[in-house]
Amino acid sequence: MAADLDVVNLFIIAGGTLAVPILAFVASFLLWPAALIKVYYWYWRRTLGLQVHYADCGGYRFCYSHRGKPGMRPSILMLHGFSAHKDTWLTLVKYLPKHLHLVCVDMPGHEGTTRTNTEDYSIQGQVRRIHQFVETIRLSRKPFHLVGTSMGGNIAGVYAACYSSEICSMTLICPDGIRHPCETKFDNHLQDLEHSNYTLNIPLIPTTPEEMEDMFRLCSHVRFKIPQQILQGLVDVRQPHNTFYQEVFMEIVDEKSRYALQDHLHLITAPLQVIWGKQDQVVDVSGAAVIAEALPGCRVDLLENCGHSVVMERPCRTAKLLLEFIILQQDARGGTKKAS
Repeated sequence: MAADLDVVNLFIIAGGTLAVPILAFVASFLLWPAALIKVYYWYWRRTLGLQVHYADCGGYRFCYSHRGKPGMRPSILMLHGFSAHKDTWLTLVKYLPKHLHLVCVDMPGHEGTTRTNTEDYSIQGQVRRIHQFVETIRLSRKPFHLVGTSMGGNIAGVYAACYSSEICSMTLICPDGIRHPCETKFDNHLQDLEHSNYTLNIPLIPTTPEEMEDMFRLCSHVRFKIPQQILQGLVDVRQPHNTFYQEVFMEIVDEKSRYALQDHLHLITAPLQVIWGKQDQVVDVSGAAVIAEALPGCRVDLLENCGHSVVMERPCRTAKLLLEFIILQQDARGGTKKAS
């Protein structure tokens, strides 16, 4: 009987011990979903071995995460898209070898990187800032592989055109900045915005859980079931930054930035890989053919049943394609050196 009571007491104690973190999680989920989202990113960075650091240069601070050290393979610098952050790449990093040197930076004004009212957030302005970051952390001591998605793809392409000696190869994922022949659902939204003199809501800057869900439907072909509390948390996380996002949006759709990548294609000399979701509703996949025509040697990988959010929808496949391309280009360079 005493032993039975000890067992019962043990279960009560164990149950009480487990109840505390469970109740804390439930409370966070229901009452503070934004805090839970931040903990989620922290947990995955820690799990994947990514460390967050800051790089200061002339009063300007860059926030970035990194894993590994420069080695035989080129370092990889990743540039995220509009209104995103360095943790956008976590799903992709999960499938990349741990020995690779990876650097994921918060783009100018985004997340932990300095935001100023006088900053130039045009594509060219952001290219200059990213070059400042590269120099500050001395990433260009050896040519590196540059990856960019969406707005980050536009910036990556212009960067490669302007600083060609720093880049050994490059991957553009659904890049913005191309005059694609076919219109998308987002192009139609953009036309409506222009006709309204930008008084309508911008689909990429949601202010309610319903608008957040609409943005996911626009950006992703794969349908993710996201609880209402998490949608609210995502809105809460973004809400304080929406005025800034509007400023950046107006800069990148401006005439001097909207087609910056296409205007610089003829200056790109680094081997190029283009990855695109066939069902992209933000930047039409026909842009891949435009790039291939301008740069006939580029490799194009089109993904079935995939939209604009390639890194989120097809992380494993994207990581495999990226790694294949990097190894192929490095082997080609090695063969060239032997031949000479």
